[in-house]
Amino acid sequence: MGNVVTTALGTVGALTQQQTNGASLWGTLSAPTFPFFLTNNPLPSGFPWGLLTAAGSDPYTQAPNTGVIRSYNFTISRGSIAPDGYQRDVILINGQFPGPAIEANWGDVIQVTVNNQITGPEEGTALHWHGFLQKETPWFDGVPSVGQCPIAPRSSFTYQFRASLYGTTWYHSHYSAQYSGGLLGPLIVHGPKNANYDIDLGPVFLTDWYHTEYFKLVEEIMKPLQSGGNPRPASDNNLINGKMNFDCSTVAAGDPTPCTDGAGISKFKFTTGKTHRLRLINAGSEGLQRFSIDGHNMTVIANDFVPIEPYTTEVVTLGIGQRTDVLVTATAGNSQSAWWMRSNISTACSKANQPNALAAIYYDKADTTKAPTSIAWNVPDPGTCANDNLSLTVPYFPISAATPSTTRTMVIDYIINATDNFLWRLDGTSARVDYNDPVLLLAEQGNLTFPDEWNVKNFGTNTTVRVVVNNPSPASHPMHLHGHNMQILSEGDGNWDGSTIVNANNPQRRDVQLVRANGHFVMQYDLDNPGVWPFHCHIAWHVSGGLYANFMERPADIGKDKNIPMVMKQTCTDWVKYTNADVVDQIDSGV
Repeated sequence: MGNVVTTALGTVGALTQQQTNGASLWGTLSAPTFPFFLTNNPLPSGFPWGLLTAAGSDPYTQAPNTGVIRSYNFTISRGSIAPDGYQRDVILINGQFPGPAIEANWGDVIQVTVNNQITGPEEGTALHWHGFLQKETPWFDGVPSVGQCPIAPRSSFTYQFRASLYGTTWYHSHYSAQYSGGLLGPLIVHGPKNANYDIDLGPVFLTDWYHTEYFKLVEEIMKPLQSGGNPRPASDNNLINGKMNFDCSTVAAGDPTPCTDGAGISKFKFTTGKTHRLRLINAGSEGLQRFSIDGHNMTVIANDFVPIEPYTTEVVTLGIGQRTDVLVTATAGNSQSAWWMRSNISTACSKANQPNALAAIYYDKADTTKAPTSIAWNVPDPGTCANDNLSLTVPYFPISAATPSTTRTMVIDYIINATDNFLWRLDGTSARVDYNDPVLLLAEQGNLTFPDEWNVKNFGTNTTVRVVVNNPSPASHPMHLHGHNMQILSEGDGNWDGSTIVNANNPQRRDVQLVRANGHFVMQYDLDNPGVWPFHCHIAWHVSGGLYANFMERPADIGKDKNIPMVMKQTCTDWVKYTNADVVDQIDSGV
């Protein structure tokens, strides 16, 4: 790790928090613990979910209705910060990276007004609320070309949806690879506990970091190979809660960009003897993360939005978009001790110039200006690019795997097309969306015929769909399904054998699942949510390259019980007006 560790040994950063992360407090000892509701939007007394519990209540049918609206106002604009000391142009929310926390109780309504002030140059945008079912509001999922057109520059749009699941997630732009430029933040929904703890320290963002602006990276990815196209750019650093040091001596000669050694790392406070909840979020662009805390075991209590039977581990593996909640008890040392928190990008699975991130954990009376001296766990990277064995991950509320009404096998592969461009394909198609014609809005009008490149899979009136994903490609992929938690029936090397199912009485559920290189996974879900739901790889560069499909669900029921609001069509009116005057350079899939 060279100078990266050396510069971390003095934990007083050479840059201010404003210089590294703008108005954000993430990564500082002043960051809030949770719950941390605004004074004008307080936590109701007691437990608003009443008698509903993690073990005895079906979260997909029994979500409460609290009658509380949690309101937020986001202004999205360009800025320049140096999260690791290397100054770069970014896109910020309310001047912050990572963005501000959204917080709610299970059953609350979350309302977010987004003001698109991206200028110099202008861009459209849209925010996706990762992992939410959106059963009442499929149009507010936040994907341009599906439920809306992009939010035009200098326009505003308000999302409003129910917190129908609880736990840890994040929000991010779903416009091209825009979130790789910094447009993301944490979202916490409080609900029944499935394990006891004392202190909720909130989000721990794990993000690979690129010093090149996101659109230039997309241009590099989408170029013809013989013209310098590179479908797999390497990240320059790895951040924990938006912070890490960088060895500025490695900056290319002649690069005029300001770079400061020892910019500063994230810090966390542990209370001696207490149990802490950490909400791990892989919000990166490509890097598979392996997270650990020196000297401390972690108890895993949830994956994505699904509480699970707790189990203990030394290392947690997270693909892009995945979340894992862990409990850590501060009993590894005395009140003056300090420990390294680590997150390493798996170089067997991802391309990274500097893969190792550090943050410092301080017990109550530790000197927060001194660096920890702890030693990392000796847990070698297995190089499988896979999540923990499915037998370890047992949902707290059991749901058995039903007999599917249809089964679909889909293959992940790639092509080099006639113009020498590298493109990813899902089920034989490299997707490219149309910002001006959202599929959901067309389906409500009865239009169910779409261009092949939109990659729409119409599952009609089926009740339960099983999808077998075979991945003969040399890369692993974190596959994300919108609008549902997938039941993960099998995963492993090679193609599925057609029969192996792990824990059929209560298979793991989550909204992102890693499929290993030259491997497979099998998932299924109930078609209880009429709409159009993206299914895609969450590696930014892969989905830009076309690894994306739209799953259409019960099209005859779209808009049947509740018409799609006119405001969704207004996004298209605003977008058409903008694009008539300014041609949008959509060089990738668009999502």
